[in-house]
Amino acid sequence: MTGKNQWVVPREDGWAVRGEGNSRDTSHHATQQEAINTAKEIAQNQASELFIQNKQGQIRERNSYGNDPFPPKG
Repeated sequence: MTGKNQWVVPREDGWAVRGEGNSRDTSHHATQQEAINTAKEIAQNQASELFIQNKQGQIRERNSYGNDPFPPKG
């Protein structure tokens, strides 16, 4: 079973990590890179996906740490 997808989202005072569907942020960070490092660790531990937003809130990067087959079937 996989865990919650992790999101790196912009905030007025920096960046936050938030689990998908959570009403509160998991952690706050001064830089986006600090938030990415934390979210990546959580996503790897939970075998879930990581979504990174830019300052405008658009997804700029997405990484999967789940059980994706490689190479893809088909």
